[in-house]
Amino acid sequence: MEASWRQVAGGRGRARGRATAAPSGNGIHLRGAGGGREKGSVGAVPFGASPGGVATSAASGSRHSPAGSQALQTPAASELMSQKKFEEIKKANQAAARKLVEEHFSSSSEEEGDEDFEGKQGKIVANTFITYTTQTDGDTRELERTKQYVNEAFQAGAMTCLICIASVKRNQAVWSCSGCFCIFHMPCIQKWAKDSEFLVSSVTDDDFGKRDYPWPCPKCRFEYKRSETPSRYYCYCGKVEDPPLDPWLVPHSCGQVCEREFKPSCGHKCLLLCHPGPCPPCPKMVTTTCYCKKAKPIPRRCSAKEWSCQLPCGRKLLCGQHKCENPCHAGSCQPCPRVSRQKCVCGKKVAERSCASPLWHCDQVCGKTLPCGNHTCEQVCHVGACGECPRSGRRFCPCQKSRFSLPCTEDVPTCGDSCDKVLECGIHRCSQRCHRGPCETCRQEVEKHCRCGKHTKRMPCHKPYLCETKCVKMRDCQKHQCRRKCCPGNCPPCDQNCGRTLGCRNHKCPSVCHRGSCYPCPETVDVKCNCGNTKVTVPCGRERTTRPPKCREQCSRPPTCHHTSQEKHRCHFGSCPPCHQPCQKVLEKCGHLCPAPCHDQALIKQTGRHQPTGPWEQPSEPAFIQTALPCPPCQVPIPMECLGKHEVSPLPCHAVGPYSCKRVCGRILDCQNHTCMKECHKVTKIDGCTGKNKAGPECLRCEEGCSKSRPLGCLHPCILPCHPGECPPCVQMLRIKCHCKITSLYVECRKITTADVNEKNLLSCCKNQCPKELPCGHRCKEMCHPGECPFNCNQKVKLRCPCKRIKKELQCNKVRENQVSIECDTMCKEMKRKASEIKEAEAKAAFEEEKRRQQAELEAFENRLKGRRKKNRKRDEVAVELSLWQKHKYYLLSVCGAVVVVFAWYITHDVN
Repeated sequence: MEASWRQVAGGRGRARGRATAAPSGNGIHLRGAGGGREKGSVGAVPFGASPGGVATSAASGSRHSPAGSQALQTPAASELMSQKKFEEIKKANQAAARKLVEEHFSSSSEEEGDEDFEGKQGKIVANTFITYTTQTDGDTRELERTKQYVNEAFQAGAMTCLICIASVKRNQAVWSCSGCFCIFHMPCIQKWAKDSEFLVSSVTDDDFGKRDYPWPCPKCRFEYKRSETPSRYYCYCGKVEDPPLDPWLVPHSCGQVCEREFKPSCGHKCLLLCHPGPCPPCPKMVTTTCYCKKAKPIPRRCSAKEWSCQLPCGRKLLCGQHKCENPCHAGSCQPCPRVSRQKCVCGKKVAERSCASPLWHCDQVCGKTLPCGNHTCEQVCHVGACGECPRSGRRFCPCQKSRFSLPCTEDVPTCGDSCDKVLECGIHRCSQRCHRGPCETCRQEVEKHCRCGKHTKRMPCHKPYLCETKCVKMRDCQKHQCRRKCCPGNCPPCDQNCGRTLGCRNHKCPSVCHRGSCYPCPETVDVKCNCGNTKVTVPCGRERTTRPPKCREQCSRPPTCHHTSQEKHRCHFGSCPPCHQPCQKVLEKCGHLCPAPCHDQALIKQTGRHQPTGPWEQPSEPAFIQTALPCPPCQVPIPMECLGKHEVSPLPCHAVGPYSCKRVCGRILDCQNHTCMKECHKVTKIDGCTGKNKAGPECLRCEEGCSKSRPLGCLHPCILPCHPGECPPCVQMLRIKCHCKITSLYVECRKITTADVNEKNLLSCCKNQCPKELPCGHRCKEMCHPGECPFNCNQKVKLRCPCKRIKKELQCNKVRENQVSIECDTMCKEMKRKASEIKEAEAKAAFEEEKRRQQAELEAFENRLKGRRKKNRKRDEVAVELSLWQKHKYYLLSVCGAVVVVFAWYITHDVN
């Protein structure tokens, strides 16, 4: 619906011929000179669009009245200058601004597309594994590891080879570890295995290249035999060698059913298509009972076939008194948790203890008298008898050379012999007499070799001899010397840190110094978005080439323009995109709010820079600066009536003033027949004239002739100039032909045009006999008349019978109407019969003649075929003699015809 003030006062069209702004975005739809204003053209011109306010004011100003044009000349000039400046700035930075926006601002449609793609991909993976959780006790936690590997396989750049720290692409040959399922490039893992085997086997020269040394996985250290070194590229399940690249399958997958055995083995095989990572838990359904075997068997997943019915276990505990009260559980029952009073092993003490440990020892010495009666048992609380006295029976002296049989109350004496026990040095023996207690230290001086065997020295036997010579052998790392004093040759492993920079270029190897390549960096790095709320974990070293994740959070930076808050957009790096909110500043001239997009930080091409002096100099890249632009001219529509009061149209606020709508004036002139054809103009109202569409003194004067429609049939123009009312009757003389088209008659035009059909027939009649011929060939007897002549011919005509012998005179109209006819009589029929007989005789004679002629020709032809001589040919020819009829038939036919004619004439005259 249009507003009430947008009503047309008169005429057709809307603001035809006004020069207004062209349609750009969701702004005012404007049309050039000669066009018309379209519906729905009211709106705000966006910032950076092509406003047409200047063209409007210039075009309309030239059509205003002199007073209005003079009043609006100064504001229009200032607005023209600001508009030109605005257009120049817009044209200069349009391309660069668009490029900058595309680089620093991703459109919402792209983000929605990425979100849709990620959402669809997540749904596909979720639907793949949902069948594992739809039945009883499905557990999604054990599927997360498999899901992670599948997701990484679909994402470009997600899989990384830890050896070379590079992305694993779809078309590259790979190898997957069976322990950690990490994926490596085939050349990388082959070189790793070869280097590892070489380093281990080259430690000793004796068995170099002979033993089958294992090589470890770079990530999980799972060891593989030399025969397990990968040499061919297989899919994940190991069925297909060199699997083809298929965009509809998981990369490096063959697309067949995996069929690998589950771990731990349950007798079933994986049902997923060939996939990376570990196989998910077994999804097969089996019927099994609970741990305590009390519940009925139910169908469950094979991976979760062990289950608890949650009823009390009820099995007897080890204490033998109580039953297990825990819910149905796997394995052995826990110890009895109850407490009871129990005696110790010796029975001296009673204490409250756990029922699960009925046997316990107190801290008191037994103290029972031994069988000897002289000593007491010195064992702490024990079970059973105390045993014999340890001092009873035969006992040895301290040097173990002599045995004595003494009562348990007496100590064993020394034997007096030399001790002779091996001292701590392991070489010499004790030279003291038999004695109690340990032997003394060996004090003999001997010639001792140092540990490395390079030096000797005389010194006490019990003291070790270590020289100061440092070992110069290389340790197993083959980088550092041993440097241990007096080394016996078994140099210890290198205890220094490796310190080499890893492939990630961020960390150094933390391992002990070693040979060969360092293991991949075990660290992971979080690549975060600008705000830090969204992150993705990648192997260390990949953070330089990994794009930051797309954050779903809103940007929290403060606005850089005059608005209190900026437009909502996602978290991003770099500067925020240009503000597209309406400016909403109050314009000084009209007080309206600026509807253009915010232009506080518009990009403007920097001018005045160095220009190249010639083609040999490369032009420099254009530089742009951010600056605030003035608000564009106000485009708020103001309803204005045109000069001729034809319509009320909205004009931009900056171009408000009297204007011509470019329509025809359309007011009725004094002749009451024509309208003013001048372009929309100002009309002065005449006193006493109440007509709204009455022409004024500024309108045209009608100078045309009368153009009113003439009476039907009158082709003469009105002799008066254009006038109101009816035209006078036409008195022009017309020359017309009569009905018979012979005589010319002169009649006034008004008589012809006003006469009816009968009167027109009388006016066109010449009063002479009609010269037309009737169909019978006689002349019409009527007076000059219109239309066809009446068929009433009464002239006498002769009528004959079919054989033309009998004739009579009758009226022409009766003959034409077939009312009278003459039939042949008996004589006519007799004459016709005779004539037919003559014709038959002639035909028969002709037939006989033709037959004889053909017979003669046949005989002649047969004679020629017999081979007779030419001289005898004439004798062979048959002379054909003509008959009398053939000789005189033409004469006879003529005589017969003459006789028939005479006879017919005679008969006719006798009848009459």
